[in-house]
Amino acid sequence: MDVGPRLSRAARQDISGTVCANPKSQNAMSARDNILKRIREANGRESGTSATERDAILARLDAHTRGPLPTMDWEPLPRFKERCIAMMSTVDEVGSLAQVPRALASYLKQKNLPTGGACWPEFAELDWAGAGLAIQARPSHGDDKLGITGAFCALAENGTLMLLSGENTHATTSLLPENHVAIVAASRIVRTMEDGWDLLRSERAGLPRQVNFVSGPSRTADIEMTLVLGAHGPFRVHVIVLGD
Repeated sequence: MDVGPRLSRAARQDISGTVCANPKSQNAMSARDNILKRIREANGRESGTSATERDAILARLDAHTRGPLPTMDWEPLPRFKERCIAMMSTVDEVGSLAQVPRALASYLKQKNLPTGGACWPEFAELDWAGAGLAIQARPSHGDDKLGITGAFCALAENGTLMLLSGENTHATTSLLPENHVAIVAASRIVRTMEDGWDLLRSERAGLPRQVNFVSGPSRTADIEMTLVLGAHGPFRVHVIVLGD
C-alpha cells in the first residue's frame, strides 16, 4: 500500500525515524505495530481494522469476484494450440494415453533429443520401453534431459499450463530438465486463468504448496534485449493433448 501521498513530511520522517531507530531490534512486532499506529494516526484513524471492516474484507475475498473480461469468441482447444505455438511451445494430439509413448518417441527422434528421463508416477505404467524410451517414474534430478508431467489444467486464452505441486506431482520434473513434455486432456483446457482458479477451488480442499504456470520455454532478454531460451528452466516445452 502506498501511503506516501497521504502523509505529511513530518509524519513520514517520524515513521522513518521509528524504522531506523532500532535496525536490529529483537521485538520486530512492536516496531511493526508502532509503524502501523503512526500510519493510522496520519490518516485520522484512532484504531485498527474493526470487526465489521474485517468481516467485509473476508467476505470480499471469499466471493472471488471477477474483473472485466474480454470477448472470447473462440473455442478452447484451437485457441490453446494457437497460443502454445505463439509462446514457442510445440503441440501434438493423440487419441488416448496409450498412444503417448510412441508420439513422444517420434517427436524426440525428429528433434534429435535424448530419450531418457523422469515422469510423474501417474504415467509409470505406460509402455515407454516399447517405444524405445528409458523413462523412470521419480522426481527429476539435476542431470535429467527430459521431464514428463501432466497438468492440472491448461488455459486457452494464453497457451499456459497450470501445474500443482504434490507428493506425486513433483515440481522439479517440469523445472529442471532441458526438455519438458506435458500431457493434458482436451477436457481440462479451460478458457481463462480465472477459470483455472475456479476449477482448483472446486476440486481441491486447499491450495498446494506451489502453483506453477508454464507459458512456453523459460526465457529472458535482460542482457542487451537478446532473447535467451532456457535461462531459468527448460529450453523446450512440448504439449501432448489427449482427445476426449
